[in-house]
Amino acid sequence: MEIREAGKGDCALLANLIRDSFKEVAERFDLTRENAPTHPYFCTEDWVESALDKGVRFFIMVINGSPCGCVGVEKGGDRKFFMERLAVLPECRGLGFGEALVQHALTVAKKAGARDLLIGVISGELKLLDWYRGLGFVEVGRKHFEHLPFQVVFMSHKLSASRKLADN
Repeated sequence: MEIREAGKGDCALLANLIRDSFKEVAERFDLTRENAPTHPYFCTEDWVESALDKGVRFFIMVINGSPCGCVGVEKGGDRKFFMERLAVLPECRGLGFGEALVQHALTVAKKAGARDLLIGVISGELKLLDWYRGLGFVEVGRKHFEHLPFQVVFMSHKLSASRKLADN
């Protein structure tokens, strides 16, 4: 298993990984370009390039020479960082790759001086919310955005309290 930082030459690969990983979610929640234009299933190369230009750092997980997932980490204010576009291809799920990508994002954020790593999750993703709780994330708020057909749950992971990071 290798996790490498992505560059501008990886925009198409990242967009495909993200779209392919979020297809099932978009179908399950009936998301369309009209009702959820910013959902990861509609990710394009331009979105990824724009995110890289904005300072988002993307990391690609490669297993036996094949990309199987990715995650983005963005610096926010007040020592808060954001994890975004955590994506694992359907055929690679259940093997610990998602957790490895989250742990990588936590490590990157902590090394960059973050105190908290924040994420947003569709409120109806109950299994995913429980999965994040199991990794040490706690709910810090909920919000319904006018441009989205679902409520977003915001979660935070305090980096100073991360037991798993202390073991690395």
